[in-house]
Amino acid sequence: MTGLTTLIRLCPPPPPALRIAWQPVESALGMALPADYKQLAELYGPGVFCEFVHVHHPHGVTPFVNLTGPMPARIRSDLRNDVAEGIFPVPHDPDRLFAVGGTDNGERIFWITDPVDEPDRWHIAVNEARGPRWFTFSGSLTEFLGSVFTGRTSVPQFPRGLLDEAPAFTGSRPVLWKPAPIAESAPVDTASIRAWARANGHDVPARGRIPAEIRRAWEQAVS
Repeated sequence: MTGLTTLIRLCPPPPPALRIAWQPVESALGMALPADYKQLAELYGPGVFCEFVHVHHPHGVTPFVNLTGPMPARIRSDLRNDVAEGIFPVPHDPDRLFAVGGTDNGERIFWITDPVDEPDRWHIAVNEARGPRWFTFSGSLTEFLGSVFTGRTSVPQFPRGLLDEAPAFTGSRPVLWKPAPIAESAPVDTASIRAWARANGHDVPARGRIPAEIRRAWEQAVS
């Protein structure tokens, strides 16, 4: 049984299926995408599994869940900073990690894009929202979701009560979309963010990942 078949059995997708023009999506990303992800995106559309796990989608209703939006590049920049500053261990090359989803707690779900030109061989990694732990799954995105939602795979970063209720998918309303190239952001001087945060009354740790709300406040202040 494939991961997608397992998902469909657990969480029937909402009709109707979407038709997505994948060529402009892949051109905007600069890479081909796994076949199982394309099937998942067309069958389910944008939305959330178990009211907790979001999969980024070309029709994502906000920049935070849009596959071609700014978040994957921003997250990759954060990982580069973690490596440069020695804050948290990153067990994979940040340039080989692409954020394909996330959770309501702030964890990120990544494709390990290796080999980059063979997307159907990509595996999955999950990081901890505010800590050093990483989890790696040796399978595709749909195999990962199916294994987690059947209870066969336990992700340490996910809450123990994730499956207290039967798995379900809640769709979001699609929006009009046109591809926009992802612009890689330059590494951010985190020392400057910490200095700005302290000067403006924010409680920011001396080391470790800067909380997302402080980073967003800084970005709004300097934009």
